[in-house]
Amino acid sequence: MKGVEKAREEVVNFAHIVSREGLCFSTWGNLSCRPEKDRTVITPSGIPYEDLQPADMIVLNLDGVVEEGRWKPSTELPLHLEIYKAREDVKAIIHTHSKYATAFAVARREIAPATEEMAQLFGGSVPAAEYAFPGSQELAVHASRALGKSGFAVLLANHGTVCVGASLAEALLRARVIERSAEILLWSTLLGDPFLLSNGETSKLRDLFLKHYGQEE
Repeated sequence: MKGVEKAREEVVNFAHIVSREGLCFSTWGNLSCRPEKDRTVITPSGIPYEDLQPADMIVLNLDGVVEEGRWKPSTELPLHLEIYKAREDVKAIIHTHSKYATAFAVARREIAPATEEMAQLFGGSVPAAEYAFPGSQELAVHASRALGKSGFAVLLANHGTVCVGASLAEALLRARVIERSAEILLWSTLLGDPFLLSNGETSKLRDLFLKHYGQEE
């Protein structure tokens, strides 16, 4: 239970960050983490981020059965559960409605690696999944399929972005980089056709990031 209680606090803390940074709009968007193999903690449906407290978080098993919590879980619970079931490596999910990334989702266009940090963090493009109704199992399946076995993020058509990670911090970093890259790509089109990084350049940047970036432990 100690892990679950800590997870409640972490989800709230990151929900506040996501709200402050404008990565979500009003009450749209949701966060979850998986503190145990078969348990997840997720934000409730329709409660403003700034009002959330640890006690408001919902604890469920991977079959969607609520174990703790007084509120209804996020309407995108099927999306979170589908990804957790498909990817044991995923421990956290952040679903955002940030402006620039959602513009790409509305256009149903992938976000290509045009910046150094995008190439380093993702090693390629962030794809757009097929459209499905919000909160549906169909949406969950489309997103999980587009994410695949090794993807880090996916755009939901006409909806928003889903970022995954081994931690909420990792998922948040990906959400930040996606939004920044989407904004840069959109602005660069005003100057002409953006020059995208080649597959070879992207691969080298990704390799550099994985092997040499940061401090040695």
